[in-house]
Amino acid sequence: MSERDAALLRRAPLGVFDSGLGGLTVVRALREALPAEDIVYLGDTARVPYGTKGPDTVTRYALGCAKHLVRRGVKAIVIACNTASAVAPDRLRVELDLPVLGVIDPGARAAVEATRSFKVAVLATSGTIASGAYPRAVAALSTRVETLGQAAPLLVPLAEEGWTEGEVPRLAARRYLEPLAHRGVDVVVLGCTHYPLLRDVIEGEARVLLGPDVRVVDSARATAEDVSSFLRDRGLARTPEGAPGQTHLLVSDLPRTFDEVASRFLGAPAGPAELVDL
Repeated sequence: MSERDAALLRRAPLGVFDSGLGGLTVVRALREALPAEDIVYLGDTARVPYGTKGPDTVTRYALGCAKHLVRRGVKAIVIACNTASAVAPDRLRVELDLPVLGVIDPGARAAVEATRSFKVAVLATSGTIASGAYPRAVAALSTRVETLGQAAPLLVPLAEEGWTEGEVPRLAARRYLEPLAHRGVDVVVLGCTHYPLLRDVIEGEARVLLGPDVRVVDSARATAEDVSSFLRDRGLARTPEGAPGQTHLLVSDLPRTFDEVASRFLGAPAGPAELVDL
């Protein structure tokens, strides 16, 4: 590759997709880790949620999202959806001629590094738990670490409705964490990209039920660190020059509704989303 082509590739945007809003927590973490990068985010709001659908359907939807981002000229794709990351990366890597990164492996790696009791718990959607993706990823890193999965579906609508503090989310978090009490767990992985909005509530209840030293792993932040290292190691990271990178939002349905909530997930004002046909 010529130096000119390499420079053009570095300036290309990073593609990120999810079934809806949750992946914006990954974009938020990427903005902090890679402030110079332009990011194109696609929320497949016409077909949300992915967590209740079968693996073949999720893979087909993920491939459609990824191909749309390829047409936008992205240099790499981040699957900012735990459900899709559990079933689709291998297919996308075969079909697409560019790097594909997910959120499962970074979260699993952070959990293995953090645990001292060799027991970690994963809060996630039913689809992610049923896939067994986190236990496989953890086992690939360490055969000593046991992974306990706990589906926590109610946390997704709570995050989207903005119910991130108070009695309702606290009781929901307690309901999902109670089965993990007295199991020796010292790390809880937030295995859904919606859950970082509820981190304070989840962490508070985890310390009551699992012990004061329990650690909570944010897979969105772990993914951003992984993507940052990946781009820099391969010479794909954009060189900071002038204005910071921009974020362009795409949705497959209901852009106005998306716009109303997106800023809460991004932690900053969000520009109007562009409606696209997948």
